[in-house]
Amino acid sequence: MSVEEPTMNVPPHHDEEEVHLFIERMAMAFADVGFPRMAARVLFTVMSADGPLTAGEIAERLGVSAAAVSGAVRYLTQFAMLVREPVKGSRSDRYRMPDNPWYEATITKTTIYKNFIDIAAGGVDALHGRSTPAGERVTEMRDFFLFVQEELESLGDRWRARRAATGHGGPAVG
Repeated sequence: MSVEEPTMNVPPHHDEEEVHLFIERMAMAFADVGFPRMAARVLFTVMSADGPLTAGEIAERLGVSAAAVSGAVRYLTQFAMLVREPVKGSRSDRYRMPDNPWYEATITKTTIYKNFIDIAAGGVDALHGRSTPAGERVTEMRDFFLFVQEELESLGDRWRARRAATGHGGPAVG
């Protein structure tokens, strides 16, 4: 009978070069669709960290200035893609991903669609609805944004169910 040494619950070592490539590739993909590239680099740096990071730690990992990180974290916190938390006994803050950032940034921000719908409704009235070609186009735009808003609410319900069924959102597996 062999005696096994106890195994320690040590997280696996990250391949830093592969992590760097992941961050840069995702940042480029996001930038290709209009997302600010530095904000994307910061987002995926924080996402790929095992714990919260200060702005200085983010800047060091990316090899950029603290000022570049400052603007990016401000942008990301506005869209609930990052959460800022104070560091006890320090003037620094740490940044982490919220529990469900993709849902938070995509599904819960439907107020943008309400704003589009309200403005478009005024345009429909001004253009006398479907009685003119311009009125028809604006009516269709308003109806599209109504549809998107309704679908996002339904999509959010389905995502929460799927997330629960697949075990996302629980403690990290070490």
